[in-house]
This record gives sequence, C-alpha cells and structure tokens, in this order.
Amino acid sequence: MKTLSLFAAILFSIFSINTSTAQSANTETIKVWGNCGMCKTTIEKSAKKAGAKTAEWNEDSKELKVSYTVNKTSSAKIQEAIAKSGYDTQDFTAVQTAYDNLHGCCKYDRKAAAAGDVKKCCTPGEKCSMDAADCKKMECCKDKTCCKS
Repeated sequence: MKTLSLFAAILFSIFSINTSTAQSANTETIKVWGNCGMCKTTIEKSAKKAGAKTAEWNEDSKELKVSYTVNKTSSAKIQEAIAKSGYDTQDFTAVQTAYDNLHGCCKYDRKAAAAGDVKKCCTPGEKCSMDAADCKKMECCKDKTCCKS
C-alpha cells in the first residue's frame, strides 16, 4: 500500500511540474528585407538570440517564420534585434550605420526607398533642415541632437 501511495505521489508531482511550467507559445510570420544566404544566417541568428525558439527566413518571400515563448520574448524584441543587425523588418527600420556595415551582397532595397518616402538625417555636427516633428520619427535622430528646434 505504501508503494502505491508513493507511486501516486510521484506521478502527481510530475504532472504538476509539467503543467505549471507550460508556457504559451506563439508562431508568426514577419516581413524582413534581405537578399542572400548570408542575410538568412544573420537574420535567423538575431531572431534566436532575441529569444525565438525557431526562426526560418525565406529569401524569395522575405518572410521570417518564428516561434517563441510569449513569457520570454515578443515579436517586437525579435524585430528590434534583427533591425540592430542591419535588416529592416515590417515594424522596425535598421539604423543606417548598421545597414552600411552589411556585406555588399546583403545590401537590399530599403523598405523606405521602396515606399518612396526616404528622408535623410543630417550628418553628425551638422544642423538639420527637417521639421522637428519629422525628425523625431526617424531612427537616426533618436538622440534629437540634429533636429531643428
């Protein structure tokens, strides 16, 4: 009888541990600009480093299929990490310096260029001629030091 009780307690413990550690998983498709196999490697590594369980980028469709645990990361964190590595995503635009550091074959048509609304930031130390409201929306002006007041 003691053996049966002990066995039941162990089973109950195992079941309790498994259900309490179960975490909500999410799978989604994210648009990521890029060109080649080197892009694929960098994009997938960046996504995994940001907490994605799986990441598979398709060179032709420019879509990244990711799955991740909601408690550990988010789509925004994954996209931000990818943008920091130099690649534009559907919600984040890579800073120009990160894009400039990409290998020559990885230079893709930027999403802003494709949309026809490219705005240039001023170079460091130069006074910006853009309206402050427009400048604040741009990634390269986050420090607001070049925005016209």
